[in-house]
Amino acid sequence: MSEFAVPAVRARAGRRLLWLLCAMYFLFYIDRVNIATAATSISRDLGLNATQLGLAFSAFAYPYAFFQVFGGWFGDHVGARRTLLGCGIVVAATTIATGLAGGLASLFAVRLALGFGEGAAFPTATRAMAAWLPRESWGYAQGVTHSAARLGNAITPPIISALILALSWRASFVIVGTASLAWVVAWMALLPAGPDARAERRAERAIQSTPWPALFRRILPVTAVDFCYGWMLWLFLNWLPSFFQNAYHQNLKSSAIFSAGVFVGGVLGDTAGGVLSDAVLRRTGSRQRARGWVIAGAMLASFVFMLPLLRPLGVGAAAISLGLAFFALEFVVAPIWGVPMDIAPDHAGKASGLMNLGFGIAGIVSPVVVGAIIDATGDWTLPFLLSMVLLLLGAALALRLRPDRPLEAAGLARTQPSPLA
Repeated sequence: MSEFAVPAVRARAGRRLLWLLCAMYFLFYIDRVNIATAATSISRDLGLNATQLGLAFSAFAYPYAFFQVFGGWFGDHVGARRTLLGCGIVVAATTIATGLAGGLASLFAVRLALGFGEGAAFPTATRAMAAWLPRESWGYAQGVTHSAARLGNAITPPIISALILALSWRASFVIVGTASLAWVVAWMALLPAGPDARAERRAERAIQSTPWPALFRRILPVTAVDFCYGWMLWLFLNWLPSFFQNAYHQNLKSSAIFSAGVFVGGVLGDTAGGVLSDAVLRRTGSRQRARGWVIAGAMLASFVFMLPLLRPLGVGAAAISLGLAFFALEFVVAPIWGVPMDIAPDHAGKASGLMNLGFGIAGIVSPVVVGAIIDATGDWTLPFLLSMVLLLLGAALALRLRPDRPLEAAGLARTQPSPLA
């Protein structure tokens, strides 16, 4: 019998898993968004304009988007322990290699490779949560792990700007990449693997297959909502430090402080969204309200908080408006990641990967479109306005989600997956 058949041991393993995943989300997001703070230094050093910089931003999202489904499948069948080990190694190596980039081509290449490393990570993490954490805490788990990601967002601007000022933009990538390498060691050292995990996976595969047509039909509406959310999030992640530097003529240090302040709103919003979603579920018993209604309300609130940016504001007022908008936007995260777990708990890796394909596609298109608009007009209002339109579309689509109707593959027994192999 596996040691994880003992409830107390399983609960301890679940808590340890959650802490390790929080650390992963935190570090992986630093590795993802550090380029935004270093963007001005990189563009000056490598001679890149905003469109070329946007192209480099988007490189990450190509493999990230299209590796979501395959990465989720891989995590479902190989296991979270080995899958996330590989992800961590790739993320650390490519982050370090970014500091060696000599031009647009090499910068594009290392960001492309980073996307492969991170592409499988979050669907696989969701698979692990679905298997090892109680169903009633899924919203909280998604909220707290994504809060760790937003904490990474928040501290990245001041940390990276300090490293750039003290050393160089190249050294900053080497240092944060080395920190991710340390997480790889911790992941393997601290996360136990059940001795019967391989046998359990073989048994699962023998009786269960993926109902792909039904899975696509059920998850694609969630993918569309995730695209609308992702468009706005990529605008924040990629362009916020540049916005404060160029639109408000802030220096590197000041823009980092304003950006960090905005991202703090996301730290609070992620956890609050998870707590709210689980609370609505407990009170009403309705997953449609706990997921779809919370997502729609969050998108509408973010839209309202973005409205002041359509007219001239001082830098402080703009930062407050953006912070409130980001706080509201991040209420989306926990419930939207909970939807694939609700619909297809037996296929949580593949389902969440298919959902997050929308976020990845937004990451491909958004940076290039925003960069081109800025180069052509010099106006930051137009990118904000486009994102606000997509927030309204996402809110309308969210009301049509049905997480209360789980996917049931006819004739397939419900099994408890064992991803930690």
